[in-house]
Amino acid sequence: MSRIWKTLGAAALALSATFALAQEVVLKPFVLASRGPGEVSQVLEATKAALTKAGFTVAGSYSPYAGAAVIGVTSDELRSIAAKSERGGFGAALRVSLTKVKDQVQVAYTNPSYMANAYRMAGELKDTAAKLQAALGRIEEFGAEGLTPAKLRKYHYAFGMEYFDEPNTLASYASHEEALKAVEAGLAAGKQGVTRVYRVDVPGKKETLFGVAMKGEGDNKYMDDRYLMSEIDFKDVKSTAHLPYDILVSEDKVYALYARFRIAISFPDLSMMGANSFMNIMKAPEAMRAALALTVGGKEDAR
Repeated sequence: MSRIWKTLGAAALALSATFALAQEVVLKPFVLASRGPGEVSQVLEATKAALTKAGFTVAGSYSPYAGAAVIGVTSDELRSIAAKSERGGFGAALRVSLTKVKDQVQVAYTNPSYMANAYRMAGELKDTAAKLQAALGRIEEFGAEGLTPAKLRKYHYAFGMEYFDEPNTLASYASHEEALKAVEAGLAAGKQGVTRVYRVDVPGKKETLFGVAMKGEGDNKYMDDRYLMSEIDFKDVKSTAHLPYDILVSEDKVYALYARFRIAISFPDLSMMGANSFMNIMKAPEAMRAALALTVGGKEDAR
């Protein structure tokens, strides 16, 4: 009889562990909101209107390449949560993408809960997620097999690669105001192929997020938005909302998430080697870092 009870007990424990594992929350980088016939230019205006009606602020938009557009959006909740954590400004905006794939336009957006955990923010942005779903729809999460909130908060792609709290310090200035002035001037000049898409100011702290477009040709192609995505965004459902890249002015310093973190957090399942792999874009992180640093008045080798 005791052997039977031991067997039943072991089975119950195994069942309990399996149930707990099944209940564990797993998040993916992007949400596919809708897909249907049309042109990006037409769907873009309707999407902006839906976002505004839902209480979001459209901070800016751009077309990184033909057949694609990205909208940067923010809200009171996003800015409020961003103000509560160190360098939370990286999460002060979410990105909504529209991509023409064959005869359909895919509308997608960065998953608020995924990004909140990846950027170690002081909240899960559940209200923001609900409002985005109500405004744009929700078919499925996509972009990876998924990561738990705990793994996201300590994520790095591989041994020796950067974490969220190891950004590049692109430049330092005497004050927050001087740093902002330098960044705005550099983006307006666009000499390094880096230009402004949007700006979001975080309330209650000296922190400002810039979404930036990156264009390069020839020897500078490795920092180019189109080049980067042509190599890694190869699946049927497009991860265009990975773009644009970010610059954060926090106090008197100018930061960017190092590309080996910033790209990997959007594409955590991308293989290290082979076709459509990180090996194909191995020159991109340094090219992007240098272009961003020079744009904001820093040195090419700024770390």
